[in-house]
Amino acid sequence: MTITISAVILAGGQAKRMGGADKGLQLFHGEPLFMRVYQRLQAQVEQISVNANRNQARYAQSGLPVFADELSGFQGPLSGMLTALERATTDFVLFAPCDTPFLPLDLAEKLQSAVENRQVFAAYAHDGEREHPTCCLLATSLKDPLARYLQQDQRKILQFLREQHAVAVYFNEQKQAFLNVNTPEDLKTPLSA
Repeated sequence: MTITISAVILAGGQAKRMGGADKGLQLFHGEPLFMRVYQRLQAQVEQISVNANRNQARYAQSGLPVFADELSGFQGPLSGMLTALERATTDFVLFAPCDTPFLPLDLAEKLQSAVENRQVFAAYAHDGEREHPTCCLLATSLKDPLARYLQQDQRKILQFLREQHAVAVYFNEQKQAFLNVNTPEDLKTPLSA
């Protein structure tokens, strides 16, 4: 049986390396970063929303549903992931950070294939050198284990994924796809990166 998937663009952080500016709204070649990520995801997943903890009205101008973390105080990506899993009406949620404008166009397909073939509840991207745990596919059934993990004051995504026996999915031929735009200088990265 084919699983159902929705997607969430994670834009809820404090963006300290971006000088505190709302990273997802920073212009990357004339477009907000989060919209670049949306464009990479829109052919992969039908239902896409944005997790943002500030400037929600600006994100909502895109026409995408926008929601904030239920946990207060900028507790990191896992907080947004928990809220997304609690809100989801699909079997799985695909997550992508708002600062990855070159995401693989087969991200959803490869992660879905991994969870279906290995019969696991989570999969995440690996570029052959580095793990990219915020680019992951999580079963909505993980909301309770994730809530317990956060209640223990744990914040490391990779540790949580390992505890759930998540599968690393390799994108060795697409290393550049996981390039992060973290600083004002990174916003000048060429589109051909």
